[in-house]
Amino acid sequence: MAVVGGLHAEARTAAVERLLADVPGSVALHHDLATATAGTVVRTVRDRDGIVSTGETPLVNDCACCALREDLVPELRRLAHDGTTRLAVVELWDSVEPKAMAEVIAAGGLTLTSVITAVDPALVLPYLGNGDDLAEAGLAAAATDQRTVADTFARQLEYAPVLAVADSPEADDEDRELLAQLHPTARQVPIGHGGAGAGTGSTPAPAPAPESTPTPTPALGPLTRAALAGFDVEAAAAAQHPACALLPAEADHHGVSTLVWNRRRPFHPERLYAALEDLTCAAARSRGRFWLAERPDTLLHWDAAGGALCVESAGPWLAALPDAAWELVPPVRRAAAALDWHPEHGDCCNHLVFTSPGLDRDGLRHLLESCLLTDAEYDAGRDAWKKLPPAFDTLLEI
Repeated sequence: MAVVGGLHAEARTAAVERLLADVPGSVALHHDLATATAGTVVRTVRDRDGIVSTGETPLVNDCACCALREDLVPELRRLAHDGTTRLAVVELWDSVEPKAMAEVIAAGGLTLTSVITAVDPALVLPYLGNGDDLAEAGLAAAATDQRTVADTFARQLEYAPVLAVADSPEADDEDRELLAQLHPTARQVPIGHGGAGAGTGSTPAPAPAPESTPTPTPALGPLTRAALAGFDVEAAAAAQHPACALLPAEADHHGVSTLVWNRRRPFHPERLYAALEDLTCAAARSRGRFWLAERPDTLLHWDAAGGALCVESAGPWLAALPDAAWELVPPVRRAAAALDWHPEHGDCCNHLVFTSPGLDRDGLRHLLESCLLTDAEYDAGRDAWKKLPPAFDTLLEI
């Protein structure tokens, strides 16, 4: 089964329809959370010819996403056991994030073959710049949903190893380059028109074969091949963890730039806090990990989109853990730390990545450098660092 998500609803629907058309015996399962305000979630199962069945599931703890989780796995198991479904496509509602649903499906003992986010390149920058709450846009998955359009879209985009890209006449080179730099390791697949020539335009239907000749199996289009390629839920989660995330590399093409900023010296908490607004607004998207001098053992996660910044603690740096605790850390994180280990600070570092059209790389570097400890502050040592004013306490809700 494959998961297809994304806030770009038209692109998502087109991707699902392409899969249904390409794979005989496939069905799409969709939970519409727009009806959650009425107390229910509507489930629809359809195939290439139309709706097969519909049903309602009640809210669980007043949470539409919780109801989706409770209903999704049993329904997928039913489809798997009926013996006629070749591919089950889980079409996520607009603001549902694929990571949570992929992990629910895997935990249910089901085989997930792909996670795909459908995107319209022309909409990438507008959605990344949209700092509205999902509730304001009518896209909240629960009454308590405090996510924004921008941060939700960013996570949808960056989690999926496959991007189903709509053929958008409005998209230009800058739009496509922004998409490529935001998720350079993703496999971009055109939604296309099916068959071996998908993404290059419509292909005339072949003439009917004589009755004595077996009908050949049609070649699968690139999107369908990607949907059947396989998916590793644990590896996908590790690729999103702040300590070992696969962040973009330096790039500068078609007016879009990505700045990768690495420093071993910690930030001065007050100077960094004073610069947060300028740093957050400097790029359409920024993310990474960093450390503050006054809390040197804590790995902090930087996640900014739509002019809003989220800073969260991601636990201790490995350098702060006793040797015995390392066995409790996933191997991928230990490997990532070993590749970039500092003799004095271990894995403690600032690794921030900024991606945007028109990025002021030099100005951004200067601002970031100005927030680091000075030579005198650095030389004073950790005991002195810990006495610096805790400017981030409010932001971290400590």
